[in-house]
Amino acid sequence: MKIVYVGIIYFIVIILANTVGAISGMGGGVIIKPVLDTMHFHSLAAISFYSSVAVFTMSIVSTLRQLKNGLKLRFPIAVFVSIGSVVGGVTGNTVFESLLQLFSEEKYVQLIQIILTILTLLFAYFYTKIGNGRSFELTQPIWYVIVGLFLGFISTLLGIGGGPINVALLMLCFGIAIKEATVYSIITIFFSQAAKLVTIAQVTGFGRFDLSVLFYVVPAAILGGFVGALISGRISSERVTQVYQIVILLVLLLNSWNGIQLFL
Repeated sequence: MKIVYVGIIYFIVIILANTVGAISGMGGGVIIKPVLDTMHFHSLAAISFYSSVAVFTMSIVSTLRQLKNGLKLRFPIAVFVSIGSVVGGVTGNTVFESLLQLFSEEKYVQLIQIILTILTLLFAYFYTKIGNGRSFELTQPIWYVIVGLFLGFISTLLGIGGGPINVALLMLCFGIAIKEATVYSIITIFFSQAAKLVTIAQVTGFGRFDLSVLFYVVPAAILGGFVGALISGRISSERVTQVYQIVILLVLLLNSWNGIQLFL
């Protein structure tokens, strides 16, 4: 009975988070992770795993839908950012597992995640709010790889799958519009989370997780990715920016609350 109750809650959270994540390019994990942390139904490692599966699934659906809608990609950016995100995804998961072993209580690892998430949220918010479109307009493949590596690393370490920093950093470094940046962000999420899941399978396996939860996680992620991509194709860049900024503020408050709760 409990697994059904938990599964239904996860289903609702993930479908809503992934819809918003697909629209804004955040990937949904930045919402899923702190919300599930608040509920305390599973361990930190399990929540990170479920979040990764959700945003990985969403990234497949959303990317296919966006391409079907006729979105044109700059393949050098897509390819080299993806390569970097694979390496970053493996590295981020390795550091995350090392931190779990290093600290006697997982709440300290969670606190590290919360602090880093808040910093990335603040960067993303202020860039889109007062950045006025400033960018470096980098065009060398090595920069695409470096940015992909960093994004793959930080998103996997934080257990959020993607996050607002993806979109903001892609805009800042490559001078692309927010709607285009959301698509590259989703592609980055796909490769970084694929690398993370493969690493987990090879190193520890999935036996420590309750895989029955995935019967709720995966369908919710598919629906969220589909609906989010559908909405994204029909709204303006200005509206996408508004959704992006509102979600950042809400998640900032949620992460701050989770951080306070750790020590009450």
